[in-house]
Amino acid sequence: MKVVIIKYNAGNIRSVYFAMQRLGIEAFISDDIETILSADKIIFPGVGEASGAMDYLKQKKLDTLIKDVKQPLLGICLGMQLLCNYSEEGNTPCLGIFNVTVKKFMHTNLKVPQVGWNTIQHGNHPLFNKVKQNEYMYFVHSYYIEQSANAIATTCYGIEYTSALCKDNFYAVQFHPEKSADAGEQILRNFISIR
Repeated sequence: MKVVIIKYNAGNIRSVYFAMQRLGIEAFISDDIETILSADKIIFPGVGEASGAMDYLKQKKLDTLIKDVKQPLLGICLGMQLLCNYSEEGNTPCLGIFNVTVKKFMHTNLKVPQVGWNTIQHGNHPLFNKVKQNEYMYFVHSYYIEQSANAIATTCYGIEYTSALCKDNFYAVQFHPEKSADAGEQILRNFISIR
């Protein structure tokens, strides 16, 4: 099993790498196209700002690569948002895998960014195998993904929004499974086991 974590100018990549180590899985961090294409599973994590991240992906031709991969790919946090059509953060056109818009939290009197533990309500999807309903996950974000036909989990923070997506070989979560204790590690395990 070869797992590649996409390297780009976004934070949090090392914490995903260490989470893989805890699961006994050797992962490679790379922005090399051939290395990514040779992976069995691809993880696209990130913490940062959408427009700068998209600029880096384009410079490295990773934007085209990501859209064309056939292996299972998991987007995490900013990685999830970049898989969508468009982000209000920096008015950024994104990768367009999911036909949804990333919006800034405006309709809440709660603190923005959302930082900390919140629950997810998920459907019967393999990504959430052995994960309890209303399980707590760790979130850090100022932007959210609107409701989507591809949603497989939702979360409420002033409004209900999409906290996980799936379409074909693309999976994505807004929360950080690598920082979400046993339940988060179970989601990473589930992703690795998807065929």
